[in-house]
Amino acid sequence: MSWRDALKVYTEPATLRMLALGFSAGLPLLLVLGTLSFRLREAGVARTDIGYLSWVGLVYAFKWVWAPLVDRLPIPLLTRAMGRRRSWLLLAQALVIGGLVGMAVSDPRAGLLPLVWCALLVAFGSATQDIALDAFRIESAETRKQAALAAAYQTGYRLAMIWAGAGVLWIAAWTELAGASGYQNLGWRAAYFTMAASMAVGVLTVLVSAEPAMRELSKPRNAAEWLHGVLIAPFADFITRYKWQAALILSLIAVYRISDVVMGIMANPFYVDMGFTKDEVATVSKVYGVVMTLAGAFLGGVLSMRFGVMRVLMLGAVLSAASNLLFALLASRGHDLTMLVFVVSADNLAGGIASAAFIAYLSSLTNISYSATQYALFSSLMLLLPKFLAGYSGVFVDTWGYAPFFIGTAALGVPALLLVALAARFQRAPREG
Repeated sequence: MSWRDALKVYTEPATLRMLALGFSAGLPLLLVLGTLSFRLREAGVARTDIGYLSWVGLVYAFKWVWAPLVDRLPIPLLTRAMGRRRSWLLLAQALVIGGLVGMAVSDPRAGLLPLVWCALLVAFGSATQDIALDAFRIESAETRKQAALAAAYQTGYRLAMIWAGAGVLWIAAWTELAGASGYQNLGWRAAYFTMAASMAVGVLTVLVSAEPAMRELSKPRNAAEWLHGVLIAPFADFITRYKWQAALILSLIAVYRISDVVMGIMANPFYVDMGFTKDEVATVSKVYGVVMTLAGAFLGGVLSMRFGVMRVLMLGAVLSAASNLLFALLASRGHDLTMLVFVVSADNLAGGIASAAFIAYLSSLTNISYSATQYALFSSLMLLLPKFLAGYSGVFVDTWGYAPFFIGTAALGVPALLLVALAARFQRAPREG
């Protein structure tokens, strides 16, 4: 494929739809993890508690449990009117909006439990949206275009993260009472209400999109046959196609993003403790950083189509692990805004390249007959171990400090390099359907 053909795919309707839907998918994540950790730390919540509360993100790691229902189960009335993928997307978006409204009216100083329950609702709705959206994306184009769709998805996703990261911090800062100091819940309330309204981007995109063409599936004759089709067949299909290589592939998926995920939980508490203001973090981390992620996602998509996914997967793994070492350097410098710009930009460029290649790799592993269930399994496995370890990140930082923590997260990326090399060696043409 020529460079011109590789770039032209970004102007196709399916790619542009994924840009908008990626925004809808990216909006909730920071609001229950990254931005929330900044809010909690500013409210005086201990780093250890913030680490444990990051286990809300484990909801994403277990979405494979209900993915078969999203893959096959119709929603009464709604599915008949809109189709299976679009109906599930709308239901999931409604759950996200409801949870964000609940988080807006909660005050962490009055007790964490209401905020946690609302965050869980957002996470559940967001994970369900991811299940339906991944299937929607995979079914919207052939295999050779999946890297471009993944890059467009990541672009929309990162634009939403600018809004859910920088936007929230700016709104919270601008709506604070003049002259008052310390934590002000009024600003955070206005910010989260705005985020709930911003989910309209995804809702409107679903309403104007066409349902992707799907293979007609035979109707089950009884409950046992239905359960086999939605629970056993997708996983058996993967094992049958890859045989012993399945263990290698699943191991790679489990550790590929571990260094980034574990480090990310303590990033915002780190900024607060280093004395960076909301405006500084919003501008540098949530704007400059995300712009670099967009550049990385675009570059990762183009390079994957030009040179192959596995080579870019290796490049992303190397860069992601190495960039964590820069945070250790920043920890020794303290409140250094110029250094923050450099570190955040490098880290997000690496993350964008790695994410685009990794999403394309996961998409290539699915059988289109079970796209939602299999992709949910892969993306859930990607988060399970990292999210579990991230829960102890606050304990580690309180015990050893930030610099050893960042160095340790970089070391966590080494196994991924070995597994990518092995997976590339034994790679075979995987996708059927």
